Amino acid sequence: MFAWLKRRKQTQQNDDQTFKHIKYIDNLPDKELAILNNLLPWASYVNDISGRRFGKPYSSKKRSAPENIPDPRIIELDRRYPLHNLRILEVGCFEGNHTVALSQFSDQVTAIDSRIEHVVKTIIRTSMFGYKPTVFHLDLEQSFPNDPALTFDVLHHVGVLYHLTDPIEHLNDILPHCSIIMLDTHIATENETLHSYTVQGVHYQYKKYHEAGRAAPFAGMHDHAKWLLEKDILQILENNGFTHIEIAERRNERNGPRILIYAHKS
Repeated sequence: MFAWLKRRKQTQQNDDQTFKHIKYIDNLPDKELAILNNLLPWASYVNDISGRRFGKPYSSKKRSAPENIPDPRIIELDRRYPLHNLRILEVGCFEGNHTVALSQFSDQVTAIDSRIEHVVKTIIRTSMFGYKPTVFHLDLEQSFPNDPALTFDVLHHVGVLYHLTDPIEHLNDILPHCSIIMLDTHIATENETLHSYTVQGVHYQYKKYHEAGRAAPFAGMHDHAKWLLEKDILQILENNGFTHIEIAERRNERNGPRILIYAHKS
């Protein structure tokens, strides 16, 4: 087992003891913190140095423990590709927990999300930690802007691909804008791919997965998503110039199999 996986398991076992210095929260009066926590529909939280919650758990079963910052996957990303001075794009920033972690390693972080409330929560959370990444709204189901300014060294792509209705077109749009990627996504198995669709003349098999839509903070924006086969994801990476690809982890989760990929171009 990778050492970083062992660290993650150990950290998960001690979640309730995860306290962090949060620059502009640690000295915030309890009353003001309570107001802040009620301003937005938080669905995750972190503990400040006194063990107070900044944010809220989503439910008693989901995001019910404090978030680990930095996530061990980001620590491993920095070990492989030292992030200092690298331009990082985070796709699907949710509430800014990973954005905070990435900002601890680089001061050139850009974060995007399809939900404007996630954009606002990310701006607030990172600001309270003392960081100022660039954060803006971008519908991930639409084409990535063809803007020379939106060119990055690293793409942080965690928990997003399996929420999209057109993951192939999304990857083809965004991969030319970066040279390193950390991709963590659910995948389909061969016996689950009962549907197919065509992108640029190529047929792709997929598993149709029900999504709760716009109102659900963890869901895709539409009523379904397409889960791809592992081999097709790897092929898309290769087609976009990623010559060094490693599947660092395979795991089975409640909703199905999932893989963690680190890759870079020559």
